[in-house]
Amino acid sequence: MNVMNDSPRRKELTRQAAQLFVQEGFDRTTVRMLAQEMGIKSGSLFHHFRDKQEILAAVIEEGTQNALLIARASLESCDHTPEARLQAMARAHLETLLTDRNAHVVALYEWRRLDPEARDHLIHLRDAYEALWEAVIDEALDAGLIHGDRFLVSRFVMGALNWTVRWYDPAGPRSPDDLAHELVAMITQRPA
Repeated sequence: MNVMNDSPRRKELTRQAAQLFVQEGFDRTTVRMLAQEMGIKSGSLFHHFRDKQEILAAVIEEGTQNALLIARASLESCDHTPEARLQAMARAHLETLLTDRNAHVVALYEWRRLDPEARDHLIHLRDAYEALWEAVIDEALDAGLIHGDRFLVSRFVMGALNWTVRWYDPAGPRSPDDLAHELVAMITQRPA
């Protein structure tokens, strides 16, 4: 299965589909709606994608790859202390969610809609992203910066970060960087 395609037109169609999947949800989004949003005829959509499932897989692949790129770059450019790395991952995750949120949000909320073939093809990307988080959380646990079970800590942290797509206001008083700082202060029990 080859989901990604470097065609600029296909990438643009994937971005438009991500936006529609966020607005309507995968199940409620029809091929007709996708074609209308993309400004093409329904039949023309199948020139670029085999079916709606392949569109979903392309959106999720793009979102997860972008999340990985942003997280890796953030970790490479930060101070290598456990606290700085925890902040960098939180900031990168929020940047991924809140800056161009559509593809990553679809990856979070529509993963279960992937067919088994697409899931098998994409699982390595999700696992790689989770492995980055687990390594950073392990470092923070080993340093005594945070306490608890790694599985639970990672699920609580990711859950808190992921929920920001529901309530965060970009025009509000706090930036994504402020949110990352606040989160790390809360879980490390240090003043913000």
